[in-house]
Amino acid sequence: MGSAHQAMDDSARRRLGGLSPPHRLDGSAKIEFVGLGGPTLRRNRPGARCVAARSRRTKHPTVIPERERFSPSELAVVLSHYDLGVIESAKEYARGSRRSPKLLLHTPSGRFLLKRRAQGRDLPERVLFAHQLLQHLRQRRFPVPALVTTRDTQESMLVRQDHVYELFEYVKGDRYNGSLEETEHAGKTLARFHRIVGEFESAWFPTARSFHAADSVKSGLNSIPTTTASHDSVAGHEAELLGITQELYERYEEATAAVNRLGFSQWPEWITHGDWHPGNMLFAGGKVAVVLDFDSARMNPRVTDVANGLLQFSILRSEGDPSEWPEFFDLTRMRRFFAGYLARGELPRQQRQAMPELMIESMVAECVFPIAATGSFGHMPGFGVLQMLRRKVRWLLNNRQRIMSWLME
Repeated sequence: MGSAHQAMDDSARRRLGGLSPPHRLDGSAKIEFVGLGGPTLRRNRPGARCVAARSRRTKHPTVIPERERFSPSELAVVLSHYDLGVIESAKEYARGSRRSPKLLLHTPSGRFLLKRRAQGRDLPERVLFAHQLLQHLRQRRFPVPALVTTRDTQESMLVRQDHVYELFEYVKGDRYNGSLEETEHAGKTLARFHRIVGEFESAWFPTARSFHAADSVKSGLNSIPTTTASHDSVAGHEAELLGITQELYERYEEATAAVNRLGFSQWPEWITHGDWHPGNMLFAGGKVAVVLDFDSARMNPRVTDVANGLLQFSILRSEGDPSEWPEFFDLTRMRRFFAGYLARGELPRQQRQAMPELMIESMVAECVFPIAATGSFGHMPGFGVLQMLRRKVRWLLNNRQRIMSWLME
C-alpha cells in the first residue's frame, strides 16, 4: 500500500487539518501490557516493560478468531505521532469488527479512541473519503466524533507498515437500550444523515457494493458445509446443514430477483452509511449521541440503509445458543424505526415494497461472510447461527403481508 499522504492533495489536507485542539504526548510515559483483557498503559512507572498479553485458547475444533490487538511496540510508535499528553490509562474497546483493534485512551485533556483499520477497508482513497464525509457531517452539526490529526503533518490518518490508523475524540454515551424512543430517534437520525450527505461533494466515491445481489454471498453459502464440517455441533447433522444452506441460497436468490423486478438498478444512488445498527451508535437522553464507524460508507439506494435499520433495530437475540433465539421480530420497534425515518425523510412506494426482501438479503449476507470464512459467527458456532437464520427468514416471509400493511401507509 502506498502512503496515504501522497494520495491527499493540498486542498484535502487543509480540509482535514485542524479538526481538534493539539495535545501533548509525554515521552516519559511507560507502556505495559498485562492480563487477558487487552493492553493497559501504566503512567510513569520506573522500569516498566512490555509484557505480551496472552491470548485465550479455545478447546473447540473450529478455530474462532481472536479479536486483533495492538502489539506493545506498534502502540508505542503510533502514539508517538500524536500530541496527547501523558496517557493515564488505556482499555481495549471491544466493539465492531474483530479485525480492527481499538483502544480507549484516558489523558488529562480528555478521552480518545485509537483504531487500526481492518484490511480491505484501509485503502487511502476510502479512508480519505470517510474523513471528508465526517468533516462535512460535523460542519452541519450531525453527531459524529472529531478526528485528531497527527502532530507533525496534520494528517487525519497515520500510515505505518501497511496499516492505517485513526484517532478520534471519544464521545460519551450509552448503548442502545431497546426503547421505542431511542429506536424512533435512530430512524430520524438516518433520514437526517441521508439529507445532509446529498450536499456532499467528493472527487472519489466508493463502489456501489452491498448485500443486494452479491455473488460472494452465494459462493459463501456453497462453502459453508466445508468450513463448518469440523464443528462438534455439526456431527450427525451434516444433512441438515446441507439443507439449511440450500434453502438459504434459494431464499436469497428469490429475494434478489424480487427486488430487481421492482427496479433496483434504476433507483438513485446515494451515500449510505452501510452498517446502520445499534452497535454503531451511542445514546443519551433517548437520542442518538454519536454515530460511529463509517468504514462501510458507499454509494447505494437509500432504501438499503433503511432496510438494514429495520432489521437491526427489531431483531431479537438472547444470551444463549442462537439456535434457540426467537424466530420472530419486534414489529413494534420495526414500525417505530420506520416512522422515525418518515418523520424526517421520504421513501418512494416502489422502494418500500422491496423492504422485506432487502431485509432477508441483508440478514443472510451478514451471517454468511464470517461463517464461510471461519465456521463461526463471532464467538458463536456457525451451525446454530444458520439454524436461527433459517427460522428468521421463514418468519419474515410468512409475515410479509403484515409488514407491508404499514410500510405502504
